[in-house]
Amino acid sequence: MTSAAKLARLANMITVNMHEAKTRLSELVKAVEERNETVVLCRDGRQVAEIRRVKKRPARNLRRDRRFRVELAPGYHPAEPLTDDEWPETLR
Repeated sequence: MTSAAKLARLANMITVNMHEAKTRLSELVKAVEERNETVVLCRDGRQVAEIRRVKKRPARNLRRDRRFRVELAPGYHPAEPLTDDEWPETLR
């Protein structure tokens, strides 16, 4: 990471202790959402967690794949009830 990138990241960073984070959580989340801030949570003066914007995931490709095509047997209708001899012996 270049020093310019580090400075830009520091410019968008809010550091708070755990008590302050609990008190101001709604305000801190709003800063993350609206101003793309990163909130650093500290315990005993040490950084322990970050709250930052979630990166959008690319949309999934949900087009049909011919490899997974299912063909039903001729004359088979999945909504048709089973005949008596098609039921398992224990369930008749």
